[in-house]
Amino acid sequence: MARYAIGDIQGCMASLERLLGLVDFKPGVDKLWLVGDLVNRGPRSLDVLRWARELGDSVTCVLGNHDLHLLARAAGAAGAKRLDTLDEVLAAPDSERLIDWLRTRPVVHVEGHHAVVHAGLHPRWTIADAQARAAEIERELRGPGWRAFLTQLTGPTPRWDPRLGGGDRWRAILAYLVRARTLRADGRVEPDFDGRPADAPTGCAPWFSFPGPAWATHTVIFGHWAALGLDIGPHHVGLDTGCVWGRALTAIRLDDRMVFQVKAVESAG
Repeated sequence: MARYAIGDIQGCMASLERLLGLVDFKPGVDKLWLVGDLVNRGPRSLDVLRWARELGDSVTCVLGNHDLHLLARAAGAAGAKRLDTLDEVLAAPDSERLIDWLRTRPVVHVEGHHAVVHAGLHPRWTIADAQARAAEIERELRGPGWRAFLTQLTGPTPRWDPRLGGGDRWRAILAYLVRARTLRADGRVEPDFDGRPADAPTGCAPWFSFPGPAWATHTVIFGHWAALGLDIGPHHVGLDTGCVWGRALTAIRLDDRMVFQVKAVESAG
């Protein structure tokens, strides 16, 4: 058995098929960990969702911001964005089944000394803290009030404080788990930057570069940051290599850190 983590797919099914062929993925034997953003901007989000759902326990996928956006659109809590390619999913005969599968995915997955999250973590959060905060989001998404919950994720994001409650708390948690790239010196997420680390605003640094982070008991695997590209350190693995923008789709074999890449077939750029 081999375990592979794969970067942001975003509806790029043809590239995914090439990557699975390259690693000789064996369903039912090997395991895949997906870092979120299965859907949107690429052309075949519906195929990616059906593929992931049908693979059952062979795939573990954490939720990304684009996945949450699809859920919000399905719930009537958000409208279409300019680059959305989600209409086919929402109109599909199995749309409700796929949405119900997606909303029961984890936000953080921890196994052994690895943790998977779409975007990032607060430097003072332990892995147990991250799991507990993710569990708050997961509980709401899996419950009967999931549509109403999603309406509360739009609005200003306050600075993280464990005393926060309701929508403020949920938005502050998700700011790290599905949106963080760089953080300000006080640990707050810099919300409007998605470029290269070298171009980050003054005083901002990648979330994984803060000294002595509480989460460093594990290796954190993440995506979300295409401009960062493949980035591997002692305690972090960034896997978003911009497939949907015409660059590459990347996998890493967790047992020996061997990297596999295929050139993107699709491009939304």
